[in-house]
Amino acid sequence: MTRFDETKAPSYPHKEGGKRRISGGDGVAQIALPFVYRPRFGRSDFVAAPSNAAARAWVLDAEAPYRWPEGRMALWGEGGTGKTHLLSIWAGRYGAPVMAGERLNEREVAALFEAGGFKALALDNADCVPSEHDLLHLINLVREHRVFLLMAGRLPPARWPAVLPDLASRLRATSSVPLGQAEEDLLRRLLLRLLAERQIVVAPQVTEWLLRRLPRRASAVRDCVGALDQAAMASGGKVTRALAASVLEGLFAQDGEA
Repeated sequence: MTRFDETKAPSYPHKEGGKRRISGGDGVAQIALPFVYRPRFGRSDFVAAPSNAAARAWVLDAEAPYRWPEGRMALWGEGGTGKTHLLSIWAGRYGAPVMAGERLNEREVAALFEAGGFKALALDNADCVPSEHDLLHLINLVREHRVFLLMAGRLPPARWPAVLPDLASRLRATSSVPLGQAEEDLLRRLLLRLLAERQIVVAPQVTEWLLRRLPRRASAVRDCVGALDQAAMASGGKVTRALAASVLEGLFAQDGEA
């Protein structure tokens, strides 16, 4: 799983009204181009807060993996709490390959270990691995080769579905640390960071209006910013309170949270 390399990030034209425009000079029509959003997973981009303090201590501490029982650790929590971000920071520090759980297969695992050259491995969406046999095979190889393994999922490993007795035993023996519900300050900082990443200019009063009405979940903030970006590009205008209200209604009307 290839992660975005910030050192090779392309520069984008200036954004107007939700679109990035390139001008050829006087008398030349402007062309609106879509902005390809790539999340940034650098250490400086991570929003630290009490809700993720324990996870940071267990993952980002210099001696962290050496303190993990069995050399394994799992981050868990709902979407948008920063699991993938922390996992990516850790992988970058230790030169660990990052694998996607939903695409994990025995052939890929065998090829990875045959190539070797790594002492740590990261598995995102580890609770979405299609085959229990493949996950068990990976854990066994990690143990055999004395490789550190950091996984991420929505639930602690002991609660992942596992019919195979050996896999269930390995998962119960895997230490885990949660990333909790986002605090108000974290939600605010997350909203501002995500807007900046997408180059969305929003008036302070509209930002405050959104913060008062968004569900108190990091995943809701993330979904809202993505929908705002799409709506602004579709309309070719600014992110107004009316546009924000329309986005919230479309996203959260079904569960009555808008």
